[in-house]
Amino acid sequence: MEEFRHCYSRLCRESGAEPQDTVLQKLQEPPRGRLDLATQSLTVDTCRALGKLLQKEALLTELILSDCMLSEEGATLLLQGLCANTIVRFLDLKGNNLQAAGTEALGRLLRQNKSIQSLTLEWNNLGTWEDAFATFCGALAGNGTLRQLDLRNNQISHKGAEELALALTCNASLQQLDLRWNNIGLLGGRALVNSLPRNRALWRLELAGNNVPGDVLRAVEQGMDRNRERQTTSRENRARTHVLSKEVQHLQEEKSRQFLDLMETIDKQRKEMARSGRASAARVEQLQEALNERHSVINALKAKLQMAEAARALSEQKAQSLGELLAAAEQEQQSLAQRQAKEHRLEQQEAAERESKLLRDLSAANEKNLLLRNQVDELERKVRSRQEQLFLARQELSSATAELKMRASQAEERLELEKKRSRQSLEDLEQLRAKEVEHVTRHLEESERAMQERVQRLEASRLSLEEELSRVKAAALSERGQAEEELIKAKNQVRLEEQQRLAHLEEKLRLLAQARDEAQSVCLQQTQAVADAQARAGQLGLQVEGLRRRLEELQQQGPREGGRGEQGPGGAAGAERPPAGRAGGPGGAEREGGGPGAPAESDRK
Repeated sequence: MEEFRHCYSRLCRESGAEPQDTVLQKLQEPPRGRLDLATQSLTVDTCRALGKLLQKEALLTELILSDCMLSEEGATLLLQGLCANTIVRFLDLKGNNLQAAGTEALGRLLRQNKSIQSLTLEWNNLGTWEDAFATFCGALAGNGTLRQLDLRNNQISHKGAEELALALTCNASLQQLDLRWNNIGLLGGRALVNSLPRNRALWRLELAGNNVPGDVLRAVEQGMDRNRERQTTSRENRARTHVLSKEVQHLQEEKSRQFLDLMETIDKQRKEMARSGRASAARVEQLQEALNERHSVINALKAKLQMAEAARALSEQKAQSLGELLAAAEQEQQSLAQRQAKEHRLEQQEAAERESKLLRDLSAANEKNLLLRNQVDELERKVRSRQEQLFLARQELSSATAELKMRASQAEERLELEKKRSRQSLEDLEQLRAKEVEHVTRHLEESERAMQERVQRLEASRLSLEEELSRVKAAALSERGQAEEELIKAKNQVRLEEQQRLAHLEEKLRLLAQARDEAQSVCLQQTQAVADAQARAGQLGLQVEGLRRRLEELQQQGPREGGRGEQGPGGAAGAERPPAGRAGGPGGAEREGGGPGAPAESDRK
């Protein structure tokens, strides 16, 4: 650090300025790897010198510059020097009132620096400069090393929160984000909540003092809990993978050691087989020598037989005995040769069996190693596929519910229109019934046909809705079966995540049951409406039949009463016509007929 102090003094003098005494005192005995210049008013020359030193300095891991009243130029020079630094892990710029230029310099720092893991920017009002803060958020989206970011008291509005939300959807390294005491509000909170499903690294997000509603805070807390559980699960999986890799490595080492032992054993067996072969060869040579000797003895005996024919009988007996001995020797030689060959074959078979057994063990160990690796890869693929399937199932469920609601509303509107039309037709029938009977009958027939067509259309729509409901049920059942199978397969590997998936699946099943109940209620309403329409059509048919009968009665009563008027006196005839006229008029039809749906008087009698 003494060299750092001398370099700082030299650079200040080269730029024509004196080094600051307070900075020299801080550099005189600093903690190892830490430079604390908090509450020191740093000049532009000091910032320029420090920026140049930080480009090459490899000893500092923590740099604290809080409440240093940095100017825009000084902050830009310092941050420019840190862009090339690869050692600093912790940077504190609290309370420096950074403006647009400083915010853009921070963005360049996040783009170029690959070592800073913790950045404190409290009390800097970065959110006041919306364009510069958007640049900062864009750089944060592409940063892959920052783990902790403190943005407290920076006047960040809902627009700044939306920019941060966009950055969080792309950032995969930030784990802690502190946004307390800003102006995020409801819109900013919702934007941050919407970005959490696509961010799996962030597990701590502070939003106190931002006028964010409680439900948004609870949603943020739930998202953080999910990310913490996911990271815990991933750490456990990594630990298990590490353990499995160690076990596989140990198995590989064990198998290689066993293979080496096997090769040594095979070499030893080969040496023993060669030694036994040499011994058997020596024994065969000995037997061959003995046989040669015996052959020489036989030749000598034959010579003696030729020389001593007088002792032929004795020599023949001796020759027979010697022949027997020779046959026994030859049989013994053959048996010894067969036994040696048999032992040699048995030893070769045993060596081959041992070698094949060891090779099978080695191949089984390799297959087990490959199986373990495939299981680890398969588990990772299953986790990703299940998350994608859950997301797709949610989308399909929302679209299905929206479509069912829309169709239910359309069916209700159609029913209302049919009710209005039927009411209007009934009112028209009541008004025109007494004036024009033929017109009324034609109108009733036309309305009856229209009602039948409408009933058929409603029936067809009901059938189509029932088919759609059955398809939705089948899809829901198939999705449920698939989800249950996937949950059963993943239960032993990801227990913590299984509980969350079970909760999502139960919620999905509940929503599906609600949609099914709603569809069933809509179908019941439609069937009730169809039944009502059929009943009204029956009533209209009865009314038409009553009106026809009434018309026939009126047509029959007209000639009869005309004949009575000719035979009787004129006064009687004149007295009887007004009642007939009243019976044929609108008022008489209502009093005698009893309304549009009542039967005629002759029918009642």
